[in-house]
Amino acid sequence: MLFFVLFGFTVGILFGFFGLGGSFFVTPALLVLGHPVKAAVGSGLVFVFGTSITAVVTHRRLGHIDYKLGILLVAGMTMGIEVGKWLLFGLSDAGLADLVISVAYVGLLAVVGLFVLRDARTLSPDGSEGVDTTLLQRIGTVRIPPMLSFSGGITASVWVVLAIAFTTGILAGVLGVGGGFLILPSLMYGLTLPETVAVGTDIFQIAVSSGYGAFLYARADAVHLSVVVPLLGGSIFGAYLGSRLTEFADEAKFKHYFAMILLIDSLAVASKTISHAYDVVSLHVLSLVLLFGTALVMSLVVVSFGTRNFVRRERHPLNDN
Repeated sequence: MLFFVLFGFTVGILFGFFGLGGSFFVTPALLVLGHPVKAAVGSGLVFVFGTSITAVVTHRRLGHIDYKLGILLVAGMTMGIEVGKWLLFGLSDAGLADLVISVAYVGLLAVVGLFVLRDARTLSPDGSEGVDTTLLQRIGTVRIPPMLSFSGGITASVWVVLAIAFTTGILAGVLGVGGGFLILPSLMYGLTLPETVAVGTDIFQIAVSSGYGAFLYARADAVHLSVVVPLLGGSIFGAYLGSRLTEFADEAKFKHYFAMILLIDSLAVASKTISHAYDVVSLHVLSLVLLFGTALVMSLVVVSFGTRNFVRRERHPLNDN
């Protein structure tokens, strides 16, 4: 229990600092530790739901949530989660779930990691440019009625929003992720929604849709509360600390590190998959070291640099740079 509290704390720090769902760490960790696939996915969804509640309350107070858009996203996500759950249970009954989910995680973590790494390397010194978003920008040009207006004077097709949410929901139902890493770029670059509203609305839909997904898996007895409860106990405090440290650290500087986390996690899940397929004990040990080691090291890096910048700002309030 102490181990999971500490692991939840480190994941919470990274979640609060980098703003990406903790299920990227929790679900692969449970898979590597030998938990059944359905339990790992279900527990990951419960973890996402629990860690997002505090953020929703905060963004609601700040007025960062577009409820009209959020409800559309939730509607699409819940339908997608139903399909994803059906697919996962079908794979599980066929005895293919562990292999398919592990391979999917390897590819997903690698793709997102490379995207973030490319974004970090193409940023100009003032942060004005990043990855090529031409494809995402085409989303906002689709004009299929009915059209609705959202925050910031943005108009978008209801069907486009539902399609984005439905696709992401399938992914959430199969892999146990919140889906924010896909929806957030679509809202910011595709629909050109203001950043604060995009983040707040995205977190709102994550909380509701992951809560629904957690309920479905809980009904199917596919949630290990003995693991989730201590994880949440640690992540609540870690997420608060990580969120506070964003005020005192250059987040863009850490994009390289975050990309490394995702890529190393991808390697960890790949090692676990190969070790189970060919009974290679050393690869299983390597996967454990990579997964938990990177979370621990990167959380220490975030705390170290954030604390140092906080001390500097307190000593020299007029010279933050």
